[in-house]
Amino acid sequence: MKRRIFFLCAVMVLIAAVLIGTASASFLGGEDHEIHATGTGSVIGTPDRAQISLAIVTQNPDVRIAQQDNAARMGQVIDALVAAGIPRDALKTTSYTIYPVYDYPDKSGSEQKIQSYRVTNTVTVTLNDVSRVGDVIDIGVANGINTASSIQFMLSDEQAQVLRTEALKEAVTRAGADAQTVASALGVSISAVKTVDISMGYSPVLYENYAAVDMKTTSAPTPIQPGDVTVTATVTVTYLIR
Repeated sequence: MKRRIFFLCAVMVLIAAVLIGTASASFLGGEDHEIHATGTGSVIGTPDRAQISLAIVTQNPDVRIAQQDNAARMGQVIDALVAAGIPRDALKTTSYTIYPVYDYPDKSGSEQKIQSYRVTNTVTVTLNDVSRVGDVIDIGVANGINTASSIQFMLSDEQAQVLRTEALKEAVTRAGADAQTVASALGVSISAVKTVDISMGYSPVLYENYAAVDMKTTSAPTPIQPGDVTVTATVTVTYLIR
C-alpha cells in the first residue's frame, strides 16, 4: 500500500514538472523582445492667420432702444471693414446677448428693480493677412467698437501641415537615436518596428482683454505683434530587437 502511494506521488510530481516546463518554454518562445522609445519634436513657425473678436456694448432703460442703437453701430462697423477690403464672409457674429442691469437698493429686503438693459454684439474677424490686425482694430474702434476681447494668431492648414511634417521627422529621429543607444548598451540589435503611436498639436497665440484705443483722442495706429507658434509632435515607437 505504501509503495502504491509512493508511486502515485512520484507520477504526480513528474506530471507537474512536465507541465511547468512547457508553460515556461511557450512563454519565453512566443514573447517579442522589445524596446519602447518616445521622441518629441518642436518646430517654431510664424502665424499667417488671425481672428479678432470685436464687440459693441449698448445700454438703455428701453431694451428696444438698446437693440436698435447696437444694430446701427455694428452695421456701421461692418460696412467700414468691408469698405477697407475685408471680405464680408470673413465677418461672423459669434455672440449676441441681452442682460438686465439691476439696481442695488440701500435698504435690506428691498426688491431689486431693472435699471436698464445691456446689449452686447460680438463679431469675429478672420484675417489671412496678419499685418492687418492693427488696422482692423483701428477701423472698428473708429466706427463704434467699445469692447475688444481677444486676438488669436494661428496657422493656416497649409503651413500647419508643413510644420507638422518637420516636427514628426524630428520626433522619429530622437526616438530612433534613444532606442539605438539602449540597444547598443544591451548588446542587441534592432530588427524592425512593431508599433508607432503619434500625438501632436499646437496652441494659438492668444491675447485676451486687450485695451481698445480711443480713436477720438489719438491717430496713432495700433501696433500688434503676432509672436511665434510652436508645433510639437510626439511619437512612441516599439522596436523589435534580437
